[in-house]
Amino acid sequence: MALQARVLYEFTAEAGNNELSVKEGETLTVTNKSIGGGWIEAQNFRGEVGLVPEDYIEFITLQAPAAPPPPPQSVGNVAPQDLSFFDAYAPASTPAQNQVDAGGLSPQPDTPDTPVSTYISSHDEASNGNDPWSTWNSNNNWPSNPEGTQTGKSAADPWNSQMQAHPQAYQGPGAEDDEWDDEWDDTKSNAESEAGEAGAMMRSGAHATSMKISLNKFPGFSKPGPELFLLCKQLVKGKDKIPVYMGEVGPVWLYPESQLDCVVADPKKGSKMYGLKSYIEYQITPNTTNRPVNHRYKHFDWLYERLLDKFGSAIPIPSLPDKQVTGRFEEEFIKMRMERLQGWMIRMCRHPVISCSDVFQLFLTYKDEKDWKMGKRKAEKDETVGVMIFTTIEPEAPDLDLLEVEQKCEQFSRFTKAMDDGVKEILTVGHEHWKRCTGPLPKEYQRIGKAFQNLSSVFTSSGYQGEATLTDALTEAGKTYEEIARMFAEQPKKDLHFLMENNNEYKGLLGCFPDTIGVHKAAIEKVKEGDKLVAASKITSQEKGAMAKRVSTMSYALQAEMNHFHSNRIYDYNRVMQLYLEEQVKFYETIAAKLRQAHSQFTTM
Repeated sequence: MALQARVLYEFTAEAGNNELSVKEGETLTVTNKSIGGGWIEAQNFRGEVGLVPEDYIEFITLQAPAAPPPPPQSVGNVAPQDLSFFDAYAPASTPAQNQVDAGGLSPQPDTPDTPVSTYISSHDEASNGNDPWSTWNSNNNWPSNPEGTQTGKSAADPWNSQMQAHPQAYQGPGAEDDEWDDEWDDTKSNAESEAGEAGAMMRSGAHATSMKISLNKFPGFSKPGPELFLLCKQLVKGKDKIPVYMGEVGPVWLYPESQLDCVVADPKKGSKMYGLKSYIEYQITPNTTNRPVNHRYKHFDWLYERLLDKFGSAIPIPSLPDKQVTGRFEEEFIKMRMERLQGWMIRMCRHPVISCSDVFQLFLTYKDEKDWKMGKRKAEKDETVGVMIFTTIEPEAPDLDLLEVEQKCEQFSRFTKAMDDGVKEILTVGHEHWKRCTGPLPKEYQRIGKAFQNLSSVFTSSGYQGEATLTDALTEAGKTYEEIARMFAEQPKKDLHFLMENNNEYKGLLGCFPDTIGVHKAAIEKVKEGDKLVAASKITSQEKGAMAKRVSTMSYALQAEMNHFHSNRIYDYNRVMQLYLEEQVKFYETIAAKLRQAHSQFTTM
């Protein structure tokens, strides 16, 4: 029987790309599943055959229902859900327990139908030439869904205290360039394949059987949580340590002597699959080598996923600009994406931990194909990911009291929530102002200008010889107002655009904090349960003390990250507000000069 697939999201084919337009809910017959590049070949009910993005469909298969789990049993007066994650320290577990999902930070229960919690990625691309912010939805806690993503499902409050999937994980369709070029990579390693497939599941939100790998270090853990770090037996030693120092503002990361920077430029269109599929390649030049390297969007996406896996529990990693299927080769879209990739790279370059990491340095400075492949596979085999990144943190300060740790965590949570609300208000107001400046306001000035010119025509028709000066002046005044109308329509691109881009970046960055802070809140709760866990013989008194010490380490990392965030926030908002107001001053000074010129045309009586 031929393999069938159900369409999850509507897709409109681009002419000349051998693509097939499909509608949500439509059933397709898969004619070639091995096309590659994130595409499959399929036939619709009309007999038309073409390429469809693989993340836009789900294969129709029959699955046996999962057996219900056995009822939990309590231990004394301690609820079973409070102790389940400490089963690793009880007597031996079965091999079936020692499984976690590959390709993500968080282990999942060993059931094929475990749903993946997802968030929609940060912001939409421009939908029209006048207002690139027209897709912002001020009524939502999070930005509007990008093209082709799941809609109509309410997201849980990202600012609550519970652990959640990272809100910035990319959720859009993998339709642009979802495979590495043949000249970049040969046959994928098992680890890479597992990570890629698990990542595709996260992006599409599909319910599918997860790829599994053995995790012998922490058997028995069936869900994510900071206990992996709080009770681990061995910490990282040597050069992999990330120091935290006490500075004037409190705990700070160790900053490099020279600031890393890079330029994203020179986008060029390339093709693969004998010209069937196209992509855009960018040139990235770091200031450390001044030697350019070339990367496609897929490579940026790979870097983002690696950084999210490794640092996401301790450092907020903002999402990339969204993928887009239709119109992705248009000049305006390419320019907008390059600008946003540049902003993303600058933010990564400015972070002292990320900029010095091996995977980021590989992305900027690889020498050749062999160097890239070796570094890529090394990064994908890195075991210090998720909450285990805290094993590398080394604060040069005394341990903090648990109460102080909790107070700091709550303080940061309140601030980031309040700033998130403020940033969204700026984006909403800015969007409305942009629409007014490019729509109603220019039309009003044009009407005024036309009215003055029409009045001048009426006066001219009188035949009176002594009013030429007046009618000429009226005509010039009308033209002045028409010119002011054009200025209003063009001005947002010169000033408001940069203010909106800055706030959009911070909206994406702030969207990461609930999950990062949630890790710390969960760790605090586990330490608070220490006495119960000792009484239940789940942990020893020594392990309880180690947990308190390690949650202090986590707090130093959070404080260092918040101090880095505040430092960048002050710099960024100073810079963008200065630029905005300077351009506004120039704008209104130019208008004033034009009005003075029009005023001088009239005779003083």
